[in-house]
Amino acid sequence: MEKFRIQGGRRLEGTLRVSGAKNAALPAMAAALLTPEPVRLRNIPRVRDIVTMGKLLAHMEARVEMSPATPDEVTIRAEQLSDAEAPYELVKTMRASVLTLGPLLARTGYARVSLPGGCAIGARPIDFHIQALEKLGAEISTEHGYVEARAKGLRGARLWFEKITVTGTENAMMAAALAEGETLIENAAREPEIGDLAGLLNAMGARVEGAGTTTVRIRGVKALHGATHTVIPDRIEAGTLLIAGAITGGELLLTHCEPQHLTSVIEMLTQAGIVIHGEGSELRVHNGRPITAVDVTTEEYPGFATDMQAQYMALMTQAEGRSVITETIFENRFLHAQEMVRMGAQIAIEGSRAVVRGPARLSGATVQASDLRASASLVLAGLVAEGETIIERVYHLDRGYERLEEKLGAVGAKIERIS
Repeated sequence: MEKFRIQGGRRLEGTLRVSGAKNAALPAMAAALLTPEPVRLRNIPRVRDIVTMGKLLAHMEARVEMSPATPDEVTIRAEQLSDAEAPYELVKTMRASVLTLGPLLARTGYARVSLPGGCAIGARPIDFHIQALEKLGAEISTEHGYVEARAKGLRGARLWFEKITVTGTENAMMAAALAEGETLIENAAREPEIGDLAGLLNAMGARVEGAGTTTVRIRGVKALHGATHTVIPDRIEAGTLLIAGAITGGELLLTHCEPQHLTSVIEMLTQAGIVIHGEGSELRVHNGRPITAVDVTTEEYPGFATDMQAQYMALMTQAEGRSVITETIFENRFLHAQEMVRMGAQIAIEGSRAVVRGPARLSGATVQASDLRASASLVLAGLVAEGETIIERVYHLDRGYERLEEKLGAVGAKIERIS
């Protein structure tokens, strides 16, 4: 099993390009199931989840073209969908597999999708997906670890999510695109990835309005056609790299990013004393002074993203004073804290709060990643720790970061992948 070996204490300096957003690319790939015509997607990151989604679509006999000559492009042709099933063997490591449920149901009238896997960061029930599709006219049963859905024809409906759900909003949008009549989604997620999916659907001939607000309106059409779409930059990768520059006292220029998607992260880092300048599609981070401890609470977008919580915790271990990090999205997302404690961090978990006291003198240790973002936080801790840090189970990180060790190595980090 592959690991990372990091020699800490090196200042990062240079320019890095931010990859496309995994969490936008996955629903875009699922949306290609809505049409028999080719859908060409650009700015696709080559990460494990993308490869898994490609295998899943190929299992359904869609043609998935990933050319070495254009590694950031994927073309999907779902001319014939002979197997409308997402089997457990293919999706056990990726919760985004549930995104095929809505498109398959809308296009073929049948879908059988394994209950999703992914990171061990708490319960992520798909009840909201099921309730939304039932309101659109589907008949759904769950047994033996699978969701089985049937519909002779979906009909527009008024949907209200009891709790904000990104993938639930996306699934409902894709199903409603081919439903008869109008669908209104209330308490919809507002993440940039929702707007990105709406942009693709509209390019395919859908009629989606209001994406990025709490109310999304979809007027169903009889058929969708092919399209070419460029996926938005990955705001979580960008945020992670901002913290990498800050925590090492370095200076990084990030290109091909979207600063307006990072407003809450930039605000918190600025309060902590980090200097960040944005212009166009670029962000420059500089840190030449002590980091100040600042409390943060995770919230749905546009609040501080739960996917940035672990990385922010790593930064706070180097801040002067006491900071309180409150997690409101997932109930089991502090697994990385104990690994940082093994490196010398002073972190106390109090229910949904983590109390961090710094600055801590971190020392290299062998630590174990528990999920995607925890992996990134341990890399950040390793960058400033004295001596050698070994991070095990980096397959978690490979699910969502594209060649992170190569990118960090290019700007001064001493990091390598080992077996």
